[in-house]
Amino acid sequence: MAVEVLSEHACFGGVQGFYRHDSDVIGLPMKFGVYRPPQAAHGPVPVLVYLAGLTCTEETFAIKAGAQRYAAQHGLMLVTPDTSPRGTGVAGADAAWDFGDGAGFYLDATEAPWRERWRMASYVTQELHALVPREFPAQADRVGLFGHSMGGHGALTLALKHPGLYRSVSAIAPIAAPTQCPWGHKAFLGYLGDDRPAWAAHDATELVKDGARVPPLLVDQGLADKFLAEQLHPNLFEDACRAAGQPLVLRRHGGYDHGYYFIQTVVADHLAHHAQALHA
Repeated sequence: MAVEVLSEHACFGGVQGFYRHDSDVIGLPMKFGVYRPPQAAHGPVPVLVYLAGLTCTEETFAIKAGAQRYAAQHGLMLVTPDTSPRGTGVAGADAAWDFGDGAGFYLDATEAPWRERWRMASYVTQELHALVPREFPAQADRVGLFGHSMGGHGALTLALKHPGLYRSVSAIAPIAAPTQCPWGHKAFLGYLGDDRPAWAAHDATELVKDGARVPPLLVDQGLADKFLAEQLHPNLFEDACRAAGQPLVLRRHGGYDHGYYFIQTVVADHLAHHAQALHA
């Protein structure tokens, strides 16, 4: 599986690169980013995968979050997949900002016409998971997962659905109960159809209620987030974790909104959270 180098840039003693490969899972070329910290020049390092939110690409976090500084300090490789297939030719794929292109929701669609290409769950947990340690100096058995908004939903649900695959998990302003919000209803109805029980398998709150567990969680939420009340519902996730005994630290931050200024504010804590578990 050849990986094409799109660009590479020196960054905090390491290298921020962007790459493309022909995905067997998606059936189309997929782009992703990798930050190799300076420690990777001397041998394999732990991996931290970041799942971005709606409308984002493989470049967004790498450009906006300022995380490479902390990845270099902790010796962590950062991996940033795209948020959906691109160039699919599917009619209507670019008709809405919260569905289709840039909005894969980190699940495998079961409904036509989405099911052939929109297979982001399998792409992240299988294909990309295997590709990174094969092509980069990465420790395949030391992988963490985190994300923001739709990507926070992806991080929580993929970790809960694949116990043991990720040693550490966290989320920033995640869509924590998508079966109970408009974004989730739109995505699930389109990708999964009107099979409401199937939706619960992609809802972090419902997965915790059903017995799924992950390593201790860190979640950060801004209280000035315009999506908090209608879309995110961290309180429902917090209640489910408390009732189930799932370790969770949910930090609420007054004055912070949903964007990358908030991510920049908390990203150092998230990388420290993952470094502690990945280097243990």
